[in-house]
Amino acid sequence: MSTWLFAALVLATGFERIAELVVSTRHARWSFARGGVESGRGHFPPMVVLHTGLLLACLVEVLAADRPFVPALGWPMLVLVLAAQGLRWWCITALGPQWNTRVIVVPGLTLVARGPYRWLRHPNYVVVVLEGFALPLVHTAWVTALAFTVLNAVLLLGFRLPAENRALAALSRPSTLPQRSGTAPR
Repeated sequence: MSTWLFAALVLATGFERIAELVVSTRHARWSFARGGVESGRGHFPPMVVLHTGLLLACLVEVLAADRPFVPALGWPMLVLVLAAQGLRWWCITALGPQWNTRVIVVPGLTLVARGPYRWLRHPNYVVVVLEGFALPLVHTAWVTALAFTVLNAVLLLGFRLPAENRALAALSRPSTLPQRSGTAPR
């Protein structure tokens, strides 16, 4: 894969993020119109910076450090990136209007227990973790992969998950299905 194709992949990922933000904004309006309450506002700006920084750092590292494309690493990582995108949109579809990039919970709703939420409490975070190391490693940007993974773990484990879990505790659980998450990151 040439550097230009990698840049196109990163750019396409950026456009996908814009599509997510459009959906998220629409869903946030839906939630607020139904009495939704936002939690964890303080960690959201650093999260945006981190995720934007991932895309920029991928390009900067590959160009500045002249990182090569190593097929034995790059192709499997590309498969993971594409699989992560599929899982991300499955999460968005499963949560419907309850999905957004912020932690907004509508009182009176139940936790979602369909799609990937049947098996995982926070499947969209699996997407973020996968993408955070796989996208840079498509073109051996290992410093970016390592830095994002560490910083994302701090943000996710120290701030995002605790805020989300506290907010979701207010939702009632489906009577016949296991407990699952009702919001997703990014």
